[in-house]
Amino acid sequence: MIVVENKRIGEIPLLHLAQKELFDEKLPLVIFVHGFTSAKEHNLHYAYLLAEKGFRVVLPEALYHGERKPTLSKHDLNIRFWEIVLKMIDDLDLIKTYFEGENKIDSQKIGLAGTSMGGIVTLGALTKYPWVKSAVSLMGMPYYEKFALWQLEELKKNNITLPLAQSDLDQLLNQLRELDLSLQPEKLANRPLLFWHGKQDTVVPYHFTYQFYKEIKTLYKKNPEYLQFISDEHADHKVSRDGVLKTVEWFEKHLLSSDMMYITSLGEPSSIK
Repeated sequence: MIVVENKRIGEIPLLHLAQKELFDEKLPLVIFVHGFTSAKEHNLHYAYLLAEKGFRVVLPEALYHGERKPTLSKHDLNIRFWEIVLKMIDDLDLIKTYFEGENKIDSQKIGLAGTSMGGIVTLGALTKYPWVKSAVSLMGMPYYEKFALWQLEELKKNNITLPLAQSDLDQLLNQLRELDLSLQPEKLANRPLLFWHGKQDTVVPYHFTYQFYKEIKTLYKKNPEYLQFISDEHADHKVSRDGVLKTVEWFEKHLLSSDMMYITSLGEPSSIK
């Protein structure tokens, strides 16, 4: 049986899942971040499948989303996109520290994943947190500065004035450069990384992500199996079932060692390989 706990860590609402028999044990952790205008509950299918494999799974709520959502228009939410991303990256460390303090996670086996905005968060977090041991970006991209500048140009085209002074904007761009994985790919440090992206995606363009993948392939020449890009020829901005299953397989392969023993829902030990 999979237990789903609705809880808060400080101001962060989250869903916390694990097998009932393992709920108080020290387990590998996967944090899964939802997309823009989505909510934590929308990724329960990922969490359930991961929990079945023996992971502790956390689905946090992003700022201005779900339970944290004030009365903001879509326009106002768009303007706050990077504020949301930066806050979620900070929140990740609070979540990890909490579960470490509860002795509920194996700190050497922590995975991070997300869809769309969550994939963008994931790739930025890799520049900041060595404790992320494996990651999956689903429809995300690493070009923080480039993407932000493109967004600014789009606002100008639509005669929309960003409610930021130039000094505040400069400060934001500096923050984004610090978390821009495309500017510091060496921080990947050979950690296992999977990309999934639909070729028909018009929200987060496919070619940006694939270009980055090609650029970093040389960094993984000693362990090419640690880097993978899955292209879906027909998908737009929605992950296919195959993408969901490949995400679970990736963490099973790179965070669960073959000699680990977990109790199944039937109470029998089983080796995860």
